[in-house]
Amino acid sequence: MTEQQPIAVLGGGSFGTAIANLLAENGQQVRLWMRDSEQAEAIRTIRENPRYLKGVKIHPAVEPVTDLAATLRGSTLIFVALPSSALRSALQPHAELLAGKQLISLTKGIEAQSFKLMSQILEEIAPQARIGVLSGPNLAREIAEHALTATVVASEDEALCRNVQAVLHGRTFRVYASGDRFGVELGGALKNVYAIMSGMAAALGMGENTKSMLITRALAEMTRFAVKLGANPMTFLGLAGVGDLIVTCSSPKSRNFQVGHALGEGLSLEEAVARLGETAEGVNTLRVLKAKAEELQIYMPLVAGLHAILFEGRTLAQVIEALMRGEPKTDVDFISPKGF
Repeated sequence: MTEQQPIAVLGGGSFGTAIANLLAENGQQVRLWMRDSEQAEAIRTIRENPRYLKGVKIHPAVEPVTDLAATLRGSTLIFVALPSSALRSALQPHAELLAGKQLISLTKGIEAQSFKLMSQILEEIAPQARIGVLSGPNLAREIAEHALTATVVASEDEALCRNVQAVLHGRTFRVYASGDRFGVELGGALKNVYAIMSGMAAALGMGENTKSMLITRALAEMTRFAVKLGANPMTFLGLAGVGDLIVTCSSPKSRNFQVGHALGEGLSLEEAVARLGETAEGVNTLRVLKAKAEELQIYMPLVAGLHAILFEGRTLAQVIEALMRGEPKTDVDFISPKGF
């Protein structure tokens, strides 16, 4: 199938571009769809995506396109790398073209109004499609520059997982499979919130003990939340959980880390997002996660603390004091010891 038809990648941001390049390097013909015709023309003429991956050469087998309907008609395997805020509005008008297609979400976010993950939105738009997600410690520039990287493709559809592994797995990019689509996708969305906190901590010069505490308590908190919603806790001990959390909470290449770092330097949220010039999904996720945690009565002090700083006028010092005064809880309370 993938040898006869081009593979479509929807979204000309950094991650979509990196995945398109990876597919092309593995011998696939790729159509990279983007809304901006000027951006498409720039890629076509200079073979770079100057807005998002400056300096990275775009493989000749990647064709930048702007006709979404034609792109969907011409491909069976489609990677969706659109921002969470734009995914539904972009694809809903073309729902009839998605029946029977293999749709792989690359977007790590949650829809504000519905608390739906991206694959759930795809399922709603195209109930006859075959759905999967891709998640893990996958910084786009490192993928594009061939740093050794691993990811997880997750779906109940084993044949879809094998197909994605066949086209993406290569000498610098390993692709593992999982049947826990919900857990893998939820991990990818939740970790963005904690990356903002870690960026703030780095900008403020907090110690290594502090950074380690943040990451491990973040893992406990996001897993507690995911298990409450039905995810497999073991998923969070893999690439899509702790793996993704470590990289996004420790790397200046992480968009959400960059936003947090700017906040720690004293910029406003609006200024921090403007400086980034790209979507930082953690900001949107924080709002909906805080509301859902309260609705379900799930203990998430880090989420509540960051929300208080960004949207409730609290200072970092006030929040840190409240966190350190909180009642100590069980260290690992999200995995049953049975079977260990």
